Amino acid sequence: MTRILLVDDQALVRAGFTTILESEPGFEVVGQAADGHEGVALAEQLDPDVICMDVQMPNMDGLEATRRIVSGPSRASVLILTTFDRDDFLFEALSAGASGFLLKTADPDHLVDAVHVLDRGDALLSPAVTRRVIERFGSIPARPSAPEIKTSPVETSLTEREQATLLLLARGKSNAEIAQELFVGESTVKTHVSNILMKLGIRDRIHAVIWAYEHGVVSPTPDA
Repeated sequence: MTRILLVDDQALVRAGFTTILESEPGFEVVGQAADGHEGVALAEQLDPDVICMDVQMPNMDGLEATRRIVSGPSRASVLILTTFDRDDFLFEALSAGASGFLLKTADPDHLVDAVHVLDRGDALLSPAVTRRVIERFGSIPARPSAPEIKTSPVETSLTEREQATLLLLARGKSNAEIAQELFVGESTVKTHVSNILMKLGIRDRIHAVIWAYEHGVVSPTPDA
């Protein structure tokens, strides 16, 4: 069973999400919280797999609650759900350690799919949002030549193939696209990504992209 915690200050929203999620076989909503304080406490008490987190709540907002949950003992992945498609919410949520960002106006199927993705340990951002993240941390040209990679004490623990995979991740490539460029199978790419996350101490692939730009590992090059 995938154990889900809902954190939202609106009871009707929590009820609607519960109905949607528990209609999916293998999903169980194990708890509900009306604010960030309660969400942090229940995350530790209930040990959910995925937490669906609102942003704007009284007492403690979802961004602060996410920071506390991610920095604590919880192993849960946090999916931010908000009515507002705002870059400040997006980047603060990712910096706080959230693994997904979804608008509340999304179709019910998208919510179910998002929980599945996070439960697998992946990150969920729409292609448009991923582009915004990449633009925020570095301007990638449409047809880049091989970007420069700068070594750092942490990065040097990566193998040559893992370094190549990290570069392609930082350009917003999917596993299928990485596999095509490196002439390997998708299962091999998944292994490389898992090794990168483990060696860098990062929760998911989108945070690997952020890490690469923040640590100067990847530098965009101008078009040839």
